[in-house]
Amino acid sequence: MKIREMMTPAPVSVSPAEPVPGVAKAMRETGVGCVLVVAGGRLTGLITDRDIAVRVLAEGRDPRVTRAGTVCSGDLATLGPDDDTDEAVRLIRERAVRRIPVVEQGAPVGIVSLGDLTVLLAEREAVAEREALAGAAAPEPGS
Repeated sequence: MKIREMMTPAPVSVSPAEPVPGVAKAMRETGVGCVLVVAGGRLTGLITDRDIAVRVLAEGRDPRVTRAGTVCSGDLATLGPDDDTDEAVRLIRERAVRRIPVVEQGAPVGIVSLGDLTVLLAEREAVAEREALAGAAAPEPGS
């Protein structure tokens, strides 16, 4: 299966200059735990609710003056929409991440989460189990 078939399209994004309260508000309003940091239409980072807790609050930074670009993760693994979901599984394992932005020509077009892949793998397992049961229940030829 291709990434485009399972990604969440049009991910929430903010500017690197966005103050942390604006990032948190965007997360709350859209019900997400991360937003992409985008400058000039290009992906520059990703900031999570955990980043806000650990890199801002726990470090004693003033959230009103701390900008998204200073606390986001910048060394991101990314996928293309035509990549296979197996590549997403590999990257999540290798990089120990929960979310991977999907980009085309540097611009974000979606996001894939560990949860998305878990659902996909569970669906694949259920299909394989149904097929195995159906094969076991079929009468043998000549009986």
